[in-house]
Amino acid sequence: MTEQTFPTYAQLRARTDAPPGSSWGVWGDDDEIGTLNHITPERVRAAAGLMRTGERVRLDHPLEAFDPPPAPTRKPLQHNMFGANDHHRDEYLDGFYTQGSSQLDGLRHFAHPEHGFYNGTDPDRLLPGTPTLGVNRYSEHGIVGRGVLVDVDSHLRARGHVLDHDAGEPIDVATVTEAAAAQGVEFRPGDILMVRTGWGRHYLHELSAAERRELVPLRASGLRACHETVEWLWDNRFAVVASDTFAVESWPAPLDSPFLTAAERAGAPRIPHSGLMHRVLIPLLGVVLGELWALDELAAACAADGRWDCMVVATPLNLTGGVGSPSNAVAIR
Repeated sequence: MTEQTFPTYAQLRARTDAPPGSSWGVWGDDDEIGTLNHITPERVRAAAGLMRTGERVRLDHPLEAFDPPPAPTRKPLQHNMFGANDHHRDEYLDGFYTQGSSQLDGLRHFAHPEHGFYNGTDPDRLLPGTPTLGVNRYSEHGIVGRGVLVDVDSHLRARGHVLDHDAGEPIDVATVTEAAAAQGVEFRPGDILMVRTGWGRHYLHELSAAERRELVPLRASGLRACHETVEWLWDNRFAVVASDTFAVESWPAPLDSPFLTAAERAGAPRIPHSGLMHRVLIPLLGVVLGELWALDELAAACAADGRWDCMVVATPLNLTGGVGSPSNAVAIR
């Protein structure tokens, strides 16, 4: 498939040979890495040219940073250490949730309620220790490319607007593109998009532990759940879409989300995931999402010299059949 024939989101929504709005088969019927296919050797080589000073900026929070975890189904990890003698140390983790801190969503993470898992994968194959659609596929392919940071938080603050993170304020695509234009950023196919909203700083540093525990049900800012957002993300051919937020998109989904199932629109009971773009981005389109990334230090470095792109390397766990992984990401400038 050439750049000229790559389907737009509008074309995918008109499909009749697969679920409408899906990319199933675009990279082959056996594809298991989705938008990571946009990372090509040529684009990796081009990204290497962005390393000018050799400065390295970590993009991960500590594994134990989010305590309590924003997701109520996750628990804080426990770091256990022991020694065989006085001159030795070993360790193990209890309660280690692979998506408990800065992380990447694997394509096993979400199925579409009506159409199933990405590329029509049989859910009976998605077991621990089986490689199909596991985060191990990301590890095998590698995640290396041009990272582009868009600092929405700073852009809005300069205009007198502070995002209401605790209300789950949605961010429109127009706001992201406006911030990118103000930075002089041009997007390219294969980019690792990083959207900084300030939510991570707010959650970790502006709220007390008691205030974090009171955020039930959780509300968090992020991209607006709508077809315009999905179209923009897909048509720009981003390899990874990452942010410093809980879910990349605003949480919870709006009550009138276009991604509700027919049954939910007809009055069926809703669950916390009802209406999320996750249900479209991951299982229908194979979009690789990064959540809870640490972007403050990178934003400061980019603002200091006006360079908003860099080389990004992420090394997810080679966990056979993993649902997700710590992102283990670094920006190299």
